[in-house]
Amino acid sequence: MLEATKSPSSLPAPGADAGTGAGVPANPALAAEARIARVAVTVFPILVVVAGVAGFLLPGAFKPLAPGVPYLLGVIMFCMGLTLTPPDFASVAKRPWAVVLGIVAHYVIMPGAGWLIAVGLHLEPELAVGLILVGCAPSGTASNVMAFLAKGDVALSVAVASASTLIAPVVTPLLVLFLAGSFLDIDAGGMVLDIVKTVLLPVIAGLLARLFLRRLVARVLPALPWASAAVISLIVAIVVAGSASKIVAAGGIVFLAVVLHNGFGLGLGYLAGKLGRLDDKARRALAFEVGMQNSGLAATLATAHFSPLAALPSAVFSLWHNVSGAIVAAWLARRPLRDA
Repeated sequence: MLEATKSPSSLPAPGADAGTGAGVPANPALAAEARIARVAVTVFPILVVVAGVAGFLLPGAFKPLAPGVPYLLGVIMFCMGLTLTPPDFASVAKRPWAVVLGIVAHYVIMPGAGWLIAVGLHLEPELAVGLILVGCAPSGTASNVMAFLAKGDVALSVAVASASTLIAPVVTPLLVLFLAGSFLDIDAGGMVLDIVKTVLLPVIAGLLARLFLRRLVARVLPALPWASAAVISLIVAIVVAGSASKIVAAGGIVFLAVVLHNGFGLGLGYLAGKLGRLDDKARRALAFEVGMQNSGLAATLATAHFSPLAALPSAVFSLWHNVSGAIVAAWLARRPLRDA
């Protein structure tokens, strides 16, 4: 979950010629943006793996940091707010059907798939709740970069990710209560407050900073993806450290569950766009908006409301969805747009 990426205002248009083409001069700025995006999605999974190994081998060094996880997530969401611009929200008004379809697909497919996989694999209650919680989280904004690399509709990707994040304080707790209430007791009210404090308020603060401190924000924008990568890696290390004693026994089944969950999201997200008669660029965007989750939020809620073990699916998802997303994006980028 690379939680602060780039908005459409700072990403080249999908499919734009960032390098040289037949008779087209190279655009150094677009080429630089493309290189930055590719480096980010390549390096980030490596950072997460290193952080996970560190948390597993040195649990005593990271466990004491567990109370700071909500504040770390707040930093990530503040960075997300800094990347948002008025055109990101204007695109919602211009394309309400596509945005609504993306949000509904996200909050139907991923929670439902999480529940089905948890039941089908007979996961123990804490792991089942953790997987369902990942599915009920809003989109991860690394999906924006994946959509760009896949030559998808970046504006739609940002609109869906932003909208799903803003409605998460209401939708996520209700879905978790409905789907996971049979596994463990769910404090939906407490979740609402936690999501408001760790997600909504930091995003709004970032938006306000972008509006009133434009010059300062412009200077720090290039560093935001790397700052977010470092923070989410630290969250993964803390989460893994909390459940290090149980990872050997539960790691295999959790990895299988996460791979299935993410795979269903990517495939069914694309299919939802196809059934909604969206163009191929929009379908590619929805594949990542549905299949990639804000696993940092899921880990934070799991740690605060359940147990470190319940946060394990979030930590694994944080690694895997960036790896699978980069692979799928590279594959789609080599395929011509069907309706171009």
